[in-house]
Amino acid sequence: MGRITEDLIRRNSEHNDCVIFSLEELSLHQQEIERLEHIDKWCRDLKILYLQNNLIGKIENVSKLKKLEYLNLALNNIEKIENLEGCEGLTKLDLTVNFIGELSSVKTLGHNIHLKELFLMGNPCADFDGYRQFVVATLQQLKWLDGKEIERSERIQALQNFPVIEQQIREQEEAYCLKRAKDKEEAQRKLREEDENEAKERSHSVFEGQSPFSVEHKDHVQEGQEGEYNQKRFKDNEDDLEFWNKPSLFTPESRLETLRHMEKQRKDQEKLSGKKKKVKPPRILITEDGKVLNVNDPKYMDTSLIDVDVQPTYVRVMVKGKPFQLVLPAEVKPDSSSAKRSQTTGHLVICMPKVDEVITGWRQTSESGTSPSDSSREHTNQRGKRIEKLDIDPSKRSFPDVANIVREKNPTPRRVRSEPKIIPSEEAPDFEDNPEVPPLI
Repeated sequence: MGRITEDLIRRNSEHNDCVIFSLEELSLHQQEIERLEHIDKWCRDLKILYLQNNLIGKIENVSKLKKLEYLNLALNNIEKIENLEGCEGLTKLDLTVNFIGELSSVKTLGHNIHLKELFLMGNPCADFDGYRQFVVATLQQLKWLDGKEIERSERIQALQNFPVIEQQIREQEEAYCLKRAKDKEEAQRKLREEDENEAKERSHSVFEGQSPFSVEHKDHVQEGQEGEYNQKRFKDNEDDLEFWNKPSLFTPESRLETLRHMEKQRKDQEKLSGKKKKVKPPRILITEDGKVLNVNDPKYMDTSLIDVDVQPTYVRVMVKGKPFQLVLPAEVKPDSSSAKRSQTTGHLVICMPKVDEVITGWRQTSESGTSPSDSSREHTNQRGKRIEKLDIDPSKRSFPDVANIVREKNPTPRRVRSEPKIIPSEEAPDFEDNPEVPPLI
């Protein structure tokens, strides 16, 4: 059976980042809850609370929810309206399909002055003569009852006939309470008989040297036990069929009996079929002799749940307690390693630099211990560190004579620079103009 726990509330408050003290809406439907508890201490700011389709038998521990506006307790085992006076802001209450037979208990809702809607259909009290008129006259702040609007004329008529209707309701309540007491006594008697029969079956099984439900899966039983396995399975099927064909009353006890029967059938099926979960042995990462093993256990998880551990000879990634371990072919530097994960693909990249050979510098211990090979190695290292440049004589830095780089065997005579043409002036007495002489260029 389910209970209201802090973990259950947090799992159902994801819309509020799993913060429960400031929670305004909470849904705990279909959780097989039998008792209403802890909510008034952990969730004081609740405005909407869904608790339908559970096994709650009493309204309690909600009186401190001053801000509660809507409470849904449909399909439960509630028999009386109570403990809602402290819910000052309650405007809507749903008690559909419960076991409320004390209709006079609706008078406690008179303190909820803001209550506008009430649902009581599907309860035994809804079958009483004068049920609607009694509720309308008792709760004058109501605007809707069972989804139907309350007219002003209807309320006036209900108030006029209230003394007669109240007497009728009281008589029907007394008759229902007597019937309900007999049903409770019959349910307790059947429960005692079932407990006695179960104890007898256990003692019979122990007497025969076999604990109940000790038969393993059919594929693994021995040939001598196969008949017993089939016989027990057939008997369980017969009992289950008889239970569902047996007529039962619509009472809180019958609902609890049905739920317990289903739970018992489920547990028996797990034991018979061998589907019960087995505890896995712890994963071995390093053997007793110190050998590291390759392991791959985890699946995709959030980055906050990933822990990377780099060692000189192996790397281990823990994902929510599950290891992924690889043995490295060479020694690495853990201090210089890094781990990065892509936000788009989710790939995890671990960079682990190898440990190279350590080269120590040559130190001169004594002059006599110097060898030619050591001196030549030192000279080479120093020359490699020094930047060599081509030395040029500063006096020879003039522009070179390109014409004299290559010399031919028969050098061509250099062209004589022509003298400028002298045009004789008229004043020269010795000028003679010879037409046979070509002009000078």
